[in-house]
Amino acid sequence: MTFDVSPIPEQLTLEISPSSQTEESPAFSTSGARWRGAINQMCLDAFLPWLREEQFPTARLWTQIAALPSFWEFVNGSAIVCDGLRLVLIPTTAIDTTELRIPQEWVDIPSWVADYYIGIQINPNGGWLSVWGYTTHRQLKTKGVYDAGDRTYSLDEDYLIKDINGLWITRQLCPEEILRAAVTPLPELPLAQAQNLLERLGNSEVVFPRLAIPFELWGALLAHGGWRQQLYERRQGLSPQWSIQQWLQTGVSNLAQQLGWGITRLQLAPRGVRSRENAQSNVCLSRQLTIADYTCQLRVFSRENFTENVWRFELQNANPDEIIPVGFKLRLLTEDLQPFMNNEDTATQPSDRLYVDVELEPGEGLVWEVEPTPDGYEREILRF
Repeated sequence: MTFDVSPIPEQLTLEISPSSQTEESPAFSTSGARWRGAINQMCLDAFLPWLREEQFPTARLWTQIAALPSFWEFVNGSAIVCDGLRLVLIPTTAIDTTELRIPQEWVDIPSWVADYYIGIQINPNGGWLSVWGYTTHRQLKTKGVYDAGDRTYSLDEDYLIKDINGLWITRQLCPEEILRAAVTPLPELPLAQAQNLLERLGNSEVVFPRLAIPFELWGALLAHGGWRQQLYERRQGLSPQWSIQQWLQTGVSNLAQQLGWGITRLQLAPRGVRSRENAQSNVCLSRQLTIADYTCQLRVFSRENFTENVWRFELQNANPDEIIPVGFKLRLLTEDLQPFMNNEDTATQPSDRLYVDVELEPGEGLVWEVEPTPDGYEREILRF
């Protein structure tokens, strides 16, 4: 739904660039998700550059650009990180802005919770958007009304702050203000249950998957980046995108390339790895990570030969002359996020690399983690 009204003068109004309206949309399973993706993209394209220019030059997306469709397939909203704060933008094309409605996922999934929620009115026909009010997570949980029918929190406009500049001023004057309320932890999903839910909800004929199962299960499924990505891919009818064996045979999938994965060759056998007689075993999968202002490289390669399925995950500084600082950790988990013996390596002193070796069953999936958390980190399930 679109409209042709003018923005309120005292509210921040930004222009939507024509290119933002005409750029090719990612794949979505329904027309509603496609429209949701379009207005969220317009919102980001206008708001994020303004935020960088006017307030926070280092403001960035909370996740990676390539991961955004896996959010918008299911939920309205986009998260931005700036100066230690998380902002969630909630765009709407509705004329009525008497209340701000926010999907429960952004409020009650612990890893998704934001400090501020910003309502943004979008007029694609008029080529503008207007920031019409914002609130905090704490205010939303204490003053908002929860609607179990569509799983949203709504907050009356009387509780919203209309001038976005008030956000920056408040942070300067009251830096200790408590912005978030407590949320209930979500249950751990056993692998078999998660696979069952992915099979069921991956059918694109399920138009509203977020309402099809209890929120506790839905939230736990969505909070796992690897499972959310799988669910998105299934609903598009895509073939599996995360098979390491397939990447090595036919090339890294397009989606994985967008998230930074590529193929390189090992120039020298790393410490503790036998000499490679097979040229194919010198192939290394790698991606670059920004971790606490360090640029690092995560590498995955076969320890022996591919039939034995013994692999090394290795983290090193992207500059070979620099080290991994004390306190950095590289950790591997099972697909359902369970630890196992010898699954992590910690830099107890400055190190040239961290690594974990693992022997896997054919088809087994692993999730990697690094501490501190890399910028834009999303859990991935790499299948071997």
